[in-house]
Amino acid sequence: MSRCLVTGGAGFIGSHIVDALVADGHETTVLDDLSTGNRDQVNIAARLVVGSVCDVALLEQCFATNQFEVIYHLAAQTDVMTSVDDPDSDAKHNILGGIRVLECCRRHGARKVIYSSSSAVFGEPDYLPMDEAHPVRPICPYAASKHTLEHYLEIARINHGLDYTVLRYANAYGPRQDPHHEGGVVAIFAHKVLNGVRPTIYGDGMQTRDFVHVADLVRANLDCLDRADGQSLNLGTGTEVTITDLFQRIAGMAGAGVEPHYADERQGEMKRLSLDSRKAAQVIDWKPQVELIEGLESVLAHFTEN
Repeated sequence: MSRCLVTGGAGFIGSHIVDALVADGHETTVLDDLSTGNRDQVNIAARLVVGSVCDVALLEQCFATNQFEVIYHLAAQTDVMTSVDDPDSDAKHNILGGIRVLECCRRHGARKVIYSSSSAVFGEPDYLPMDEAHPVRPICPYAASKHTLEHYLEIARINHGLDYTVLRYANAYGPRQDPHHEGGVVAIFAHKVLNGVRPTIYGDGMQTRDFVHVADLVRANLDCLDRADGQSLNLGTGTEVTITDLFQRIAGMAGAGVEPHYADERQGEMKRLSLDSRKAAQVIDWKPQVELIEGLESVLAHFTEN
């Protein structure tokens, strides 16, 4: 079993990873500034340290005390529009914060970082679904900052022997996703239709996304504890779903009579997306298992119960 740190472990994906690590018997610490994370989502068997990855003194104390072996690095500024409006803050958290984590890994002998990256790094597709060989051309500061840290991971591997795995997620969704955060369209739609509120669709609604359930992402993260060193892996379903179709499915499943209203498309957002995950199938034997309908049911049930 490993001593693990999960940065951003009070958040949507991070808290599910923490649950899985604890269930498998790993000694798990969460570092989260709770700016978007929720203290109540942190597994009671995990240790919670409240603070930011940008806080050098706190990071140093945390690493020195616990001597982590594996770091799951999820702490980040994750909203595309926030990154467009405030690229300085985006870079501070996603690049400088990440570098500070890597420096602590070097100083305290951690063996591996498993990094939650994003399909946004690719930019507009030359072909679909996009595999790992697809050109990387970010079209927003968020995507650029996420990809920048991928380079620092490779540098740390070359210079200091720190192993890593980069996981590039498609559009994650599932229970605990924040319905008040612009990045979580499934949660936003589900929360609004259940409350009889009309959601906003930006653009014509024909933009596509590839929705991958958090349970599938958690499996991949745990599968990388001792595998996929030095690898970047796409995690998606390979299926495009339009935003209009997504809304219609959620509204129909919820029995809601609301209709969306449309607004101008937003800068920095991709028009089409789907990921080819065959490399993940080869390297860690990973394939998505949660079908979209099943996954949407889990989100609607979560909001209904909470």
